Amino acid sequence: MIIRILHEGQYELDQEQAEALKRADEALDAALEKGDEATYRSILDRLFGQVRLGRRLDDAELRRSDVVLPAAGLTLDEARALLSQGEI
Repeated sequence: MIIRILHEGQYELDQEQAEALKRADEALDAALEKGDEATYRSILDRLFGQVRLGRRLDDAELRRSDVVLPAAGLTLDEARALLSQGEI
């Protein structure tokens, strides 16, 4: 699975890492729906950590991303705006 962190780059995750990411992503979606900024931030930080355990792809090795995560520091409202525009 290929994951992009906006403004950072792409990472390749193995199947086990991808499964952990999917579970955390579902929790992130729930936090977004509830408008829970603290939970959103906590889960997003955990997601970044999980993704960064994968193999960082060289910038010249651009591949289609299966999942796109927002940039670090993105607020809940900014994430919602990007989601509504289909950018993440």
